Formats: sequence, structure tokens, C-alpha cells
Amino acid sequence: MAWPLLRGARARAAIPSAEAWERAAEIARSVRAPTFPQRVFDISAFGARGDGIALNTDAIARAIAECVGQGGGRVLVPAGRFLTGAIHIKSNVELHVSADATLLFDVNPASYPMVFTRWEGMELMNYSPLIYAHGETNIAITGRGTLDGQASAKHWWAWKGPWGGTEEHGWKQGMPDQRPARKKLFDMAEAGVPVKERVFGDGSMLRPPFIQPYACENVLIEGVRVRNSPFWNIHPVLCRNVILRGVDVHGHGPNNDGVDPESVDHMLIEDCSFDTGDDCIAVNSGRNADGRRLATPAQNILIRNCRMKEGHGGVVVGSQISGGVRWVFAENCRMDSPDLWYAIRFKNNALRGGLLENFYYRDLDVGQVGKAAITCDFNYEEGANGPFIPQLKNVVVERLRVKRAVRVLDSQGLPQAPVNDITLRDCEFGGVTEPSIIKHTREVKLEQVRVNDKPVTAL
Repeated sequence: MAWPLLRGARARAAIPSAEAWERAAEIARSVRAPTFPQRVFDISAFGARGDGIALNTDAIARAIAECVGQGGGRVLVPAGRFLTGAIHIKSNVELHVSADATLLFDVNPASYPMVFTRWEGMELMNYSPLIYAHGETNIAITGRGTLDGQASAKHWWAWKGPWGGTEEHGWKQGMPDQRPARKKLFDMAEAGVPVKERVFGDGSMLRPPFIQPYACENVLIEGVRVRNSPFWNIHPVLCRNVILRGVDVHGHGPNNDGVDPESVDHMLIEDCSFDTGDDCIAVNSGRNADGRRLATPAQNILIRNCRMKEGHGGVVVGSQISGGVRWVFAENCRMDSPDLWYAIRFKNNALRGGLLENFYYRDLDVGQVGKAAITCDFNYEEGANGPFIPQLKNVVVERLRVKRAVRVLDSQGLPQAPVNDITLRDCEFGGVTEPSIIKHTREVKLEQVRVNDKPVTAL
């Protein structure tokens, strides 16, 4: 069956699982990795020194410029420890980090010049992401090397403040933090202030994400190890045709989400490992007024063969989802940690709104989670305090095997906005000690579901 996969195409409602997975197969077929000319530009030839001390920002930029000038190719980071500031990738450039190489990112905020970016679902001018591209086509980050953001309790993480910025993350009472700037950005976005006037950066303490391709097409991130991000780890925004493959993400700082596909169309996430201080995979589409202004859903996303360890959720949708999310698939993933809160998580509220529809998950193997196996939460943060009705419908979960979870399902919609149409089929849940919480939720269907080795027909 040929499905229309163009941006903005309207999804059919509640189609059978077999037909839906045909769509997933077509996503996998249609997403293609970019290719590059067989030219190599070793950053050492442009003056880079891998001693972990010399700052190589300019040398790497020269290598990228030369690569672009000759029509594209591979910019090679050879063995060594290369200290750098922001790296801006251009069209037809593959940044290749060899197996014995580490890119160490400078902890001085001055090494990250102001760029047009997005922070917690809102557009602004702020510190450059550590690796950034805007409006580029055919770009890649590959190799078996390490990208180390060097964030820690001493650098970046304390900017979070008291929400999660405990002494573990370096923040102490009386220290400055991001709260004033965060509120200012929220107010600007709600008031419709033009993005060019939303200028933050120096002194604002809004931490940059690690890797952010913005409005790019044909993006590949493959093989690298990503460590110690200041903020979100991998954050493709408004991109089309994105592959994240074989990447190992580790970071337990505040808001260290593994990957946040935001308003992307056609993305394949496969064979990756996530051990994070926040959600492992969190699908987003803009926050509040900014999300509604851009009105671009995240859609046609296939997640497969991934591993999730610590984190707030394994496969997550929200909470910056005012532009909507649809057609998300996940299969053959392994999750296991007492510090992983939920395997499957949806989070929204009446200030964000957004239509979330058509989620198909199958063959997920979960050792244990710290809370519920599945949660649908419309009471996240502002909860019912807003005029925009959140919608979630058509969630189909098949062959979810959970050895230990406190409860099976925690689904809490709002009185004016119930959660709709959850189907659990051929699923098993063990170690369950608490009853499910189901409030303002319509039609939870159970087909061949077992809880603590007993068949159940209702939760």
C-alpha cells in the first residue's frame, strides 16, 4: 500500500495495525542516508592539534570551508583529543570522528556565538549548539569517536537552577540560574515578539543543546558516542529525512534528553543506546504559541532496535507538542532500569494543546521501570490551566513484555479532554504491585493481556 507521506498530509484515523505497519515499512524505505564525494580534509592539515589543550575552533572551520569550496566530502577528525568551540556544518559535509578521536567542547560560553535556534520549543537568538547546521542539505556526523560536551556540576548544569539543579548538578541556594530568562522567553513567545528581538545568550543561562540541525534535509548521525551535554543531546528541528543510527548517548545532567525530534518529517532512529538524565527519546513540535505559530507536526518517525537504560521515559511524546504529533512507530526495543520511570510516555496539558494521533508500538522488552509501564498525562506542569484542548488518540501497543512495573497504566486526561483509544494486545506485565490509574480516559481495549501471570479483561 502506498501511503501519502508528504508534510501536512492528513492522517487516517484508527487504521488496523497491519496496515499501519506497512506505513512504517515505507518510512524505512524512503529515508535515505546522504552520500558524499570521496574527498578527505584532515583537520590536522588545517592546523588542528589533538593535545586536548589547543583550541581548534578556527582550524575545524577552515577545514569545513575548504571542503565546501571543493564541492563537499569528509572532514576528518583523526586520533587525538581536539578541544573546540561551536562547529557549524555546511551542505555536503560529513564530519567524521575516527575511533581514537575525541572532540572536547570548550566549557567557555564565549566559544558559542549567537545563532537562530530553538530552546524548549521556542525560537530565539541564543548560544550556538555545540554542533549546529541551519538550512543545510546532505550533512552527516559519523565515526566511532567521542563527542564530549564536558558539562558537569562545574560547567553548564548548575544553570538549570533548583528544579533539578540540586547540589548534584552544581546549583546551590543563592546562585543565579536560568529562571528569569526562561520566563522572559515564555512571555516574549506568548506576546508574539519577533524572533530576531528575542536575544539571549550572555548572562541568560539558557544552556545550548549538543547537536542541532535546524531546517535541514538529508541528515545522518551515525556511530558516535555522545557524552556530557549541557542540555538536550540530539535535537533535529524542522528537518526532513533524518537518520540516527548506532549512536551511544550518555549523560545524567538536568534535561539531558537523548534525542528530541522536533517538527521533523521522516526520521529513522535505530540501533541506538540511551542512558540519560531525562527522557531517552522525546518527540516534540513546539511549545505553546510558538508551536501553534509554526504549526508543523512531528510525523513519520520509526524507532527500532534501541536500548534505553536510565531516563524519565523510554519512548516519549511531549511535552513541547503544540504543533501536534502523528504516526510514530517503535519496535524491537529493550528497556531496563529501576531509574527508568516509564517505558511509554505521553505528556501534555491545556496550555500546550496539540493533536497527538496514531502511535503503534510492538515487541518491546522491558526488564523493569520505576513507575508505570505506560502513562498518558494531561496534567503535566500547567495541567488543566489553559484554553487549548490536548488530544491523544489511537495508541496501539502489541507484545509489550514487562518483567517489573509498579502499575500497568497511568492514564489521566482532563474532564474536557479525555484520552481516547488505547489498545493493549498480547501484552504481559509482571511484578505489578499497584492498580492502574485511569481517569478521563475513553476506551482502553485489552486483548490477550496478562498481569502477574493472570489474564485480565480490564485494568
